[in-house]
Amino acid sequence: MIDRSQDFDALLEGSSLGSPGAQRLRARTTRDQARVTGSVAQRMLLGAQLRRLREACGITRDAAGFSIRVSAVSINRMEMGRTSFKTRDVEDLLTLYGITDEAERDTLVDLARDANLAGWWHRYSDVLPNWFASYVSLEGAASLVRMYEVHYVHGLLQTGAYARAVISRGMKGLSTTDIDRRVALRMERQKILQSENAPSLHIVLDEAVLHRSCGGRDVMRGQLQHLIELSERPNVLLQIMPFSFGGHAGESGAFTILSFLEYDLADVVYVEQLTSALYLDRHEDVAQYGRALKELQQESLGPEASRDLLRDLLHLQ
Repeated sequence: MIDRSQDFDALLEGSSLGSPGAQRLRARTTRDQARVTGSVAQRMLLGAQLRRLREACGITRDAAGFSIRVSAVSINRMEMGRTSFKTRDVEDLLTLYGITDEAERDTLVDLARDANLAGWWHRYSDVLPNWFASYVSLEGAASLVRMYEVHYVHGLLQTGAYARAVISRGMKGLSTTDIDRRVALRMERQKILQSENAPSLHIVLDEAVLHRSCGGRDVMRGQLQHLIELSERPNVLLQIMPFSFGGHAGESGAFTILSFLEYDLADVVYVEQLTSALYLDRHEDVAQYGRALKELQQESLGPEASRDLLRDLLHLQ
């Protein structure tokens, strides 16, 4: 029953790198990118470009820091996107790096200004933890989102009714207003899948997700139908890890890998915990999670077989 096509890598490549959304993203300029990304991703993008310019000139972090009266540690934090930017500092660094073209300077200075602006999700700051706000920012900037889920349908794929059931169950005691706000935030996040520059989404759902009832029969029927419809989109690759397979590479729990192919940024692994989250960007960590996800993809049902299973479960509801 398990689909292990030898052409699996080609399937993944065709689904992501060749998608219309990815092709459109490649054609966009840095300034255009800045208009739709969130502050975290913008800082990462600007930091990566400043690092590339500094290294091209053979200038050390110490020398760069001296020019704007900060330490080498501060330059490192700027280049990693872990701190906000002062436009004056960016202008001075560009001068130090020999960037005299006005259009290029304006683009990077504009990016520094935009990186300090609040993203759309700040409207939900009353229900959005700081540790999750960073993820929402990165999710909105990613061109490829890969994930494994073992407990619930991922937030990007949930119906409103399913999201309400999950939030109500997981956060007992919340007011109706707070639940409404959290559901609205989740629905707002999903707009990236319908945008002109929608990312490619590769997701492996453990079969347990589909059998864990949330909100009752009608809610589950709606959620299963929604998954079927989403799986037919050209930028979505949905697979199911069946019970019948047994032990697999995802037994440590859910995780997400965010890739920024058009931004020249390092991949980020996101692992959510009860009251916090881990953001892993070390090459060794990302590579290990990448191997685990690839193994999960190879061992899970293929897209068509996964849709068949979803239809079978829908008919049983």
